[in-house]
Amino acid sequence: MGTVMPLEALLDARRVWRGQSHAPPSSTCPTGHAELDAALPTGGWPEAALSELLVPAPGVGELQLLWPTLARLSAPASGESAAALGHATGKASGKRQAASFLQAADGRVIAVIAPPWLPYAPAWQAAGVYLPNLQVVRCDGRDALWAAEQCLRSAACAAVLCWPSGANDRALRRLQVAAETGQCLGFAFRDPQAARNPSPAALRLLLQGGSSEGVPPRVHVLKCRGGAVPAHPIPLRAAH
Repeated sequence: MGTVMPLEALLDARRVWRGQSHAPPSSTCPTGHAELDAALPTGGWPEAALSELLVPAPGVGELQLLWPTLARLSAPASGESAAALGHATGKASGKRQAASFLQAADGRVIAVIAPPWLPYAPAWQAAGVYLPNLQVVRCDGRDALWAAEQCLRSAACAAVLCWPSGANDRALRRLQVAAETGQCLGFAFRDPQAARNPSPAALRLLLQGGSSEGVPPRVHVLKCRGGAVPAHPIPLRAAH
């Protein structure tokens, strides 16, 4: 017979979520994609939470999905110069890189932790992302998870993008708690096979690439805290 656990212990461990008798509050972080916003229970990204993006291969539309949000969050303060790029790259360890830029961050930084490719700055800039607020941390393994958790928890970043390949449930739960603590948007890119297992992420999306015949990429909502999962995939059209 299985062990009986108190309900409060399960809630504290985030193994179950308490149902709500009222609609969740509207998000102040729209995705920038009207059809997706309309399908999500809060009308946008879950705030102070981890969103999991399951991507079959790089380049299926995952950046196009996030760019409207990242452009808005990274927008410069009035009169701020755009002369310098803000990439935290180099020979320093991932921990040192993260610690270095977090000391000077002002809450509008977009942290990109251990991406599988070097971000192409002109494309990000063309999408409206303010490059001085884009920080890329080059590291791997446990350093990458540590850097992602620290950036999420710091309250110095507006959003954190990470690729926690092979991360177990405990590691993802730590990222989710860190996002809550730092009031930050977290985006974890993972392989679609991860959908076989439960996830502590507040939102879970599966991306499907478009076709050369003009069919746009599609987003399948697999999990959305606070509402029902849409029955059909959502086309990822040009952002508004």
